[in-house]
Amino acid sequence: MLHSTLSSSFHSTTLPHSPSLSLPSFSSSHHQFLPLSHFSFHSQPFHLYNINGNTHLPLRPKALKVNCSTSEPLKVMISGAPASGKGTQCELIVQKFGLVHISTGDLLRAEVAAGTEIGSKAKEFMNAGRLVPDEIVTNMVSARLAREDVKQRGWLLDGYPRSLAQAESLEKMQIRPDLYIVLDVPDEILIDRCVGRRLDPVEGKIYHLKFFPPETEEIKARLITRPDDTEEKVKSRLQIYKQNAEAVSSAYSNITNKIDGSHSKEVVFKEIETLLSQLQQQKVKIIKSGEKPMLDTKKGQASLSQDQWRGIPTRLNNIPHSREIRKYFYNDVLQATQRAIIDGKTRLKVDINIPELNPEMDVYRIGTLMELVRALALSFADDGKRVKVCVQGSMGEGALAGMPLQLAGTRKILEFMDWGDYGAKGNFISIGSIGAAEVDEQDDMYILVAPQNAVGNCIIDDLRAMTNAAEHRPVILINPRLKDLPASSGIMQTMGRDKRLQYAASFESCYFFRLLYYAGTQYPIMGAIRMSYPYCYELYKRVDEPSGKEKYVILSSFPHRPSIDETNDAFEGKSSNETKKALGIWGFLSGIL
Repeated sequence: MLHSTLSSSFHSTTLPHSPSLSLPSFSSSHHQFLPLSHFSFHSQPFHLYNINGNTHLPLRPKALKVNCSTSEPLKVMISGAPASGKGTQCELIVQKFGLVHISTGDLLRAEVAAGTEIGSKAKEFMNAGRLVPDEIVTNMVSARLAREDVKQRGWLLDGYPRSLAQAESLEKMQIRPDLYIVLDVPDEILIDRCVGRRLDPVEGKIYHLKFFPPETEEIKARLITRPDDTEEKVKSRLQIYKQNAEAVSSAYSNITNKIDGSHSKEVVFKEIETLLSQLQQQKVKIIKSGEKPMLDTKKGQASLSQDQWRGIPTRLNNIPHSREIRKYFYNDVLQATQRAIIDGKTRLKVDINIPELNPEMDVYRIGTLMELVRALALSFADDGKRVKVCVQGSMGEGALAGMPLQLAGTRKILEFMDWGDYGAKGNFISIGSIGAAEVDEQDDMYILVAPQNAVGNCIIDDLRAMTNAAEHRPVILINPRLKDLPASSGIMQTMGRDKRLQYAASFESCYFFRLLYYAGTQYPIMGAIRMSYPYCYELYKRVDEPSGKEKYVILSSFPHRPSIDETNDAFEGKSSNETKKALGIWGFLSGIL
């Protein structure tokens, strides 16, 4: 028999098999200092605290992965060891593409010379013989990138970042390149280039005894060797560069292109020119088409971010979920939510049903829900948004006073959670309740934790008042349960029900994930339904492999959430346009019920 409560945010579905399939119901730091020639940004790793397990989970994976931006103009990073020819290539790139060349060393000297506030602060450290803190360099770079010439012409960031921590700081500031160029030159060539370099103290010009000899004997006679250009010091600098470059390259692996820098400057630049020209053409096509893809510079073509999705994790019935599985879903939800908000959506809901987030299962963990909420809030706070995380308070009066068991203690947990070391909670994130009185002028967005009706009480009125007061600001519901529940006299099920359901349906789903089980069981998993904004709903079947492993195979995709019949048809292998004709009294009753 088929049954479905279509009015709720979640519904149960039974597939007419023997045994049948069902969709279960859902109730809903210190400063880092470097020598003056190696400036860095101050960064603090964010941690998620697993309330269920005393395990700290990094908000972002330790191996930072940055995908390129897709808005004009070009944004390029270039890296190379000492004597790799990076300075020469920067000059050629600027001449050809008109990008603004940004070097932290040049910036610092310019700020000091101009007597700016940043320059004055930096000068104090320099005069005292101390190293310039990361915060000063961060402000200096962000101020330079905010200028109109950079916005119009694009930028070329030279030799920065030099460490993974600096790359994380740039990502925090939403500073993302389209392309990360690495000039790859063998050590023996680099050493030869450095050891053979000579400085003209009169003109300040650099020569090389082999590759770029001086024009006259007079100039040759006055050339000197720079202190850093001895073989011992060059080898030491190369070792330091390699250690840092490897970590930074891992962060930008998706957009890294290594160029053989052992050739002549003309040959090297020809390869760089080809890359940047192709990238420029791709960006123009993307903007004209109106898509929001990520560019794959290695393939030389644009691909939608959905193509980067790694597929549904396996072993989801293993409890507790591994840290990797939890982080996977946090990130999956975050990306979908960000895309929806970028597109201007303001009334959103997230429906995610995995065992640890299903209150109908005895393995439900409130800590996993709190970690998901925190991951979302901290990410938007990183972008400078002021986020209010809201949990409904006690509803009703007298004997009917109370709140859903699923939310008991949630407010306290949120108050005492670890929100990071940089003061996010209080500065960018606040904790509140659901209602119009909680909407403050300084709030940029609201995340509501599992809002739901309780027996005898309805959250809809408070929720509607809050969204009305929030106006155009985004309101995100995490695992809402807004279907009607009975009151003492049944009034809640009749009076104003159509308007309540209409309001609940006004929230657009930006993420949906649900596991499918045999009817009446929670094992084994038969499949899953997933939707990540702005893509279609996808129906998957779980398949056991001979090796003992499992995988999820897509059966069908839908522009809307698949109905019971559509789900049944896909598992039975029927085409979407094939009509099922129920026979006999049981088919008649099934259709009615």
